[in-house]
This record gives sequence, structure tokens and C-alpha cells, in this order.
Amino acid sequence: MKAIHLALPALLALIAACGNALVTVGQKKATAFANPFLFGAFSLLLAALCLFAVASMHSTTGWRAYIGSNAKWMAASAAGLVLLNVFLYLLYRSSGAGAYTLYALLAMGTTSVFVAMKVFGERITVFHWVSLLLAAAAIVSHLMGSLSSRG
Repeated sequence: MKAIHLALPALLALIAACGNALVTVGQKKATAFANPFLFGAFSLLLAALCLFAVASMHSTTGWRAYIGSNAKWMAASAAGLVLLNVFLYLLYRSSGAGAYTLYALLAMGTTSVFVAMKVFGERITVFHWVSLLLAAAAIVSHLMGSLSSRG
């Protein structure tokens, strides 16, 4: 029973990570354009259309009330997606796809510490703290590697 509690989150995270890798490939492979954010805007539009298609396969009874009661959280998520897309684009264009490591490590800290602990009051174990400490060491190591590669 415990194996499924570890395997399922790992599988879901792996699939999400593959999606993230596709975003990275798309952003790096796209040709440069005068408006650098047009790529992200159309990518998000296509993603939204796909998500609406998936959503249409499920019951939508009471969707107006649902949207009304969650509008501020939808707006917060939309703002997060805009920040994510704009600044990952700038990060990849200025530092390359390898800089994703830095983003991912910082995202671990902000999400695990700030969101999980402070916003949702989730319990963080000593193992989580150790992983965050190791992530902090990885950030320092990554930055040192970036500095040394610039020679």
C-alpha cells in the first residue's frame, strides 16, 4: 500500500515534468521575433483550448457558480502562469535551458516552504527540510558552475 502512495505522486510528477520539458523545447526552438511574448501568448491560448476540450468531457453542472466562487483564485493562477511564461522565456533566452535547474530549485523552496507551510499549514518533516537544505546547496553549486563556465 505504501508503494502506491509513493509511486502515484512520482508518476504524476514525472508526467508534469515531461510537459515542462516540452515547454522548454518549444521556447528554445522557436525563432526569435520582435515581440518575444507572442509565442507564450499563443502557446497558452492553444493550451487553454485543449484544456477546455478536456473539461467539456466532464460534468459542467453549476459552472457559473463555480467560476463566480473561484474567480479570484483563477485570476491568481492566471497571473502566476503569465509570470511563469514571461520569466522562463527571459531566463531561457538569456541563460539557456540549463538555467531551468536554478528555477526548479527556487520553485521547490517557494512552493514547499511558503505555499505549503505558510499558506496551507502543511506539515513539513525533517526529511523535507533536509531536501530543501540540499536544494539550497544545489542552488549555490549551480550558480558557482554558471560563474566558472563564463570564465
